[in-house]
Amino acid sequence: MTAEPDPTPFPLDHLAERGADADVALILKQEKLSFADLRDRVRRLAAWLAHQAPEKGARIATWATKGELTCLMPLAAARAGLVHVPINPLLKHAQAAHILSDSGATILIGTQARLKSLEAGDVPQHCRLIEENDALDSAAELSEHMPPSNADPDDLTAILYTSGSTGRPKGVMLSHANLWLGAASVAHYLGMASDDVTLAVLPLSFDYGQNQLLSTWYAGGAVAPLDYLFPKDVMKACAKHQVTTLAAVPPLWVQLTELDWSEQAVAPMLRLTNSGGALTTDIVRDLRGIFPEARLFPMYGLTEAFRSTFLDPDLVDSHPTSMGTAIPFAEILVINDAGELAAPREEGELVHCGPLVAQGYWQDVERTAERFKPSPKMSNYGGIAVWSGDRVKRDAQGLLYFVGRWDAMIKSQGNRISPQEVEEAAFATGLVAEAVALGIADERLGQAVHLVVRAEPGAVDADKQLPKLLAKEMPNFMQPQVIHWRTAMPLNPNGKIDRSALQRELSV
Repeated sequence: MTAEPDPTPFPLDHLAERGADADVALILKQEKLSFADLRDRVRRLAAWLAHQAPEKGARIATWATKGELTCLMPLAAARAGLVHVPINPLLKHAQAAHILSDSGATILIGTQARLKSLEAGDVPQHCRLIEENDALDSAAELSEHMPPSNADPDDLTAILYTSGSTGRPKGVMLSHANLWLGAASVAHYLGMASDDVTLAVLPLSFDYGQNQLLSTWYAGGAVAPLDYLFPKDVMKACAKHQVTTLAAVPPLWVQLTELDWSEQAVAPMLRLTNSGGALTTDIVRDLRGIFPEARLFPMYGLTEAFRSTFLDPDLVDSHPTSMGTAIPFAEILVINDAGELAAPREEGELVHCGPLVAQGYWQDVERTAERFKPSPKMSNYGGIAVWSGDRVKRDAQGLLYFVGRWDAMIKSQGNRISPQEVEEAAFATGLVAEAVALGIADERLGQAVHLVVRAEPGAVDADKQLPKLLAKEMPNFMQPQVIHWRTAMPLNPNGKIDRSALQRELSV
């Protein structure tokens, strides 16, 4: 692996040109597409889209499960000079209606069931509905082929809507360069190659999920998209397709580590990647036990800058709680409350600079100005940076550690408490599989610490033992006033624990 991947961005649709003709690019339920097939179908779909939406920069939304349409659209829309707006298939009609209205989408391509779920008033007058199979059939009938684009890499090509955990979803504007360099960066530090097979289990409307496609195709590898009902479906697909690369978020890893994995699913696995929340030491231990030969990549990212850091797998055991260091094309600065570069072990805000920074929020000048601000004066890149709102520390070796979100800190009795610190103490007892610490309004304390947990399978008297163990390990002001036991945690559409739902539930 070279010291740095090629920093030259290209139009996103050129990813279809990366693989050798005969190599497999996409593994669908009924067929496998070679890279030659991928190129042909991207060309036809792009030509069809250009006929349907001749205005350059028009927004084209998709609302469908993983398959040919959702996998081809990022490249086909880019080639046609359009802007792709993927809608998470787990969303309901009200959230889809917001995205259609906010993005100004002129076309929505979706499954028949999803289109039928839309109610009166959900679809703007200017937006046409096209059923997924009709779109694919019409594109396949075209004899016209659209060649690779010569788009400016800085042109807008996608709007990805955040999951809405802090309010209405915001549309993050991404350029060809953002997505191309993100694919190049990840393929590089993961060490991906043309013989890799990635199982795409995450939503393609999620930046982490979409990168499963783009980074694999950048490396010339194959993608097997999977919409799973049960965790066991993931294991079976790993065995069936001889998967080498699996990406997930912590709640899914917890479920996967509770399975009895077959040797056919384990043997081909080369790498596991995590983002969307920190891995616990228990999950790391369990993944190590199941996949002893696979390299584990903990990662940190945010949609506004895609990905910021990764931890070298060789350091996972010795520094299990670290976020690692900057990925290629990312400059990560820790800025203290005085606006200066934080000293080692000094807490500050994580600021992401460089070409992975998005173009802001779609038609939202106010919220863009809050998050996208000029880079600190010591930045090598300059320009606009993402000020994440996440509090981190950097140790003397340069490794980063997450402290907590500034707006998620619990303020109790005049103390500022990191929810993550409370959660880590709960995990350390070995009694809980999942934990969420929240601050709930309290007349006496300002905020009281509430801890929501799911017991570790097989834990004995966990409800009695957990308060005792926490009392031994944490100071009084950090102790949970209430512990809520759950058999399952609520998840948001991207598969992460829905902290906002728990906050609303407990604040009533």
